[in-house]
Amino acid sequence: MKSIKMIGLAMLITLFAVGYVLAEGKTVKEDSQTTCPVMGGTINKELYADYEGKRVYFCCAGCIPEFQKDPEKYIKKLEDEGMTLEKNPEAGINKESSPGTDTSGKESNACGDCGCDS
Repeated sequence: MKSIKMIGLAMLITLFAVGYVLAEGKTVKEDSQTTCPVMGGTINKELYADYEGKRVYFCCAGCIPEFQKDPEKYIKKLEDEGMTLEKNPEAGINKESSPGTDTSGKESNACGDCGCDS
């Protein structure tokens, strides 16, 4: 009878240990970006910068130049907080001949070859 209790106790301890280990690996919740990496405010989806295929949103236009000084620092900060950054939807587009966005996130109709607005 005593050995059955010991086996039961050992099984319980094992289950708790396994549960703890599994839970430990899931402590970081991945989420889409909701806060500005520079000031911490709520993002405005119209204000963004693209860096190495990732799109980063900001709370105000003043945060974009600060981000551009050290983009890897701010991207790491967001990813360390469990935020999943959107992919740049324009990645892979030939920017020399396609309209796109400038670094402030505003659309540009310039074709890229001559700077015209066609």
